[in-house]
Amino acid sequence: MAKDRYAPKALGDIMAGLSGRLASYAGKTQGLSSQQAILDEFLGEILSKKCRVSNYRDGTLMIEAVSAPIALRLNYLKMDMLSHFRAAGMAELGQIKITANPQATQRLSASPQHDNKPVSKRQMSEQTADYLTAIAADAPPSLKEKLERLALHGRKK
Repeated sequence: MAKDRYAPKALGDIMAGLSGRLASYAGKTQGLSSQQAILDEFLGEILSKKCRVSNYRDGTLMIEAVSAPIALRLNYLKMDMLSHFRAAGMAELGQIKITANPQATQRLSASPQHDNKPVSKRQMSEQTADYLTAIAADAPPSLKEKLERLALHGRKK
């Protein structure tokens, strides 16, 4: 009797077929992250946030920049960058291709490197509120109303 190709397959059988591909994806991802670390070390903190290693294949490293001016700047640094990568252990690296991809901004901002700066709550002093009220006394009606509302925020505490 022929096998029913529409019959459900066991999860173990499906995962066995995928394990080779998943392992290769994991290896490629690890390689790209190590190459990104080398790139970050070379470019520094500011410029490295504006580009990323997108692929490495057949001795060619592909780098995406968030804009054309950044890509141009990276192109000027390409030979030094190539030397840096080779010195870091990538002797087989033959060339670096840099492309501008505005959508790379979304990928770069999705990374977990968010700066959580504390938001400072600025308070208006009572003296500043008095100054605003004094200025509002001689101001035109539309500005007077706005200055008085702003002074009211300084008086609320």
